[in-house]
Order: sequence, then C-alpha cells, then structure tokens
Amino acid sequence: MSERDHPVGDDTLKFGLLMESAQAHQKLAETHLTKLLAHTQGLDDVVRDEIRRTLIEEFQALSVESDRAARALIAMKRAANVRAIAWNLGIALLCTVIPGAIAHFAWPSKSEITALRAQRDALAYNLAELEQRGGKVDWRQCGSAARLCVRIDRKAPVYGKKGEEYLVVNGY
Repeated sequence: MSERDHPVGDDTLKFGLLMESAQAHQKLAETHLTKLLAHTQGLDDVVRDEIRRTLIEEFQALSVESDRAARALIAMKRAANVRAIAWNLGIALLCTVIPGAIAHFAWPSKSEITALRAQRDALAYNLAELEQRGGKVDWRQCGSAARLCVRIDRKAPVYGKKGEEYLVVNGY
C-alpha cells in the first residue's frame, strides 16, 4: 500500500460526510432562497395589485359620496330659492294689501266724493254771490273807540240827495 492508499480513518470519513451534508444543505438553502426570492417578487406584485384595487374601490366610493353630497347641496339650494321667492312674494303682497286696505277705509267712496263735489259747487256759488253783495269789503276796527270802518274808493263819484253822501267801497 502506498501513502495514498492508506486506510481512511473514522474521523476523516465523518468529516467528509459532514462536508457532503453541508454542501447538500447549502444547495437546499440556495434552492429555498431562490424560491423565497421568486415568491417575494410575486408577493410584491400581489401587494401592489391589492393596494391598487383597494385605492380604486375607495376612490369610487368617495366619488359616489361626493356626487350624493353635491345632489344634496343642489336640493338645499333649490329649497332655499323657493323659500326666498315665497318670502319676497309674501312681503310684496303685504306691502300691497296694507296700503290698499288703508286707502279703502280712509278715502271717501264714489258717492261721498259726488256729494262733496256738489257741496263744493254750492259753496263756490254762495261765495261768488257773497262777493257780489259786498263780501270783498275791507272791514277794520278804527280809532281808540274801535269803531267799524271800511276802505273807500276816492276816485269813484259820490252819490246821494239833499246833502247825504254815499261813497263807493273799494273793490266795487
């Protein structure tokens, strides 16, 4: 036997088996790492897809909720406009009815107006007749005794018989 052909000792055999076992475990670990890496990359895609799908669902729900809120605001605006129109019409109606009622009760009726016009015409006729009969005479209280006196027209002729004098009152 040569040096090379020495019988292998138990320790060497155990060490060799241990190395083989370590290499097998290393290859198995590398295989599992490769699979884990592939699974991790696939998991990354799955997580991204799940996040994307969740965001899309949430944005769609947000869009639906925003549309519903917008419709509610439009309905509130319409209700407020109707209320404002009703309020304005009510105020306008009150502003029209109140003066109309006051005018109806405060102003004279047509028959009263006719009677008042007739009374005015009669008074105007009486006033004209009174003016013709001396109603324009300028009467005063004169002197310390407060005697009744009138203004006369000095340019008018004097009238009378047997020494009586009559003078024309101013304005006639």
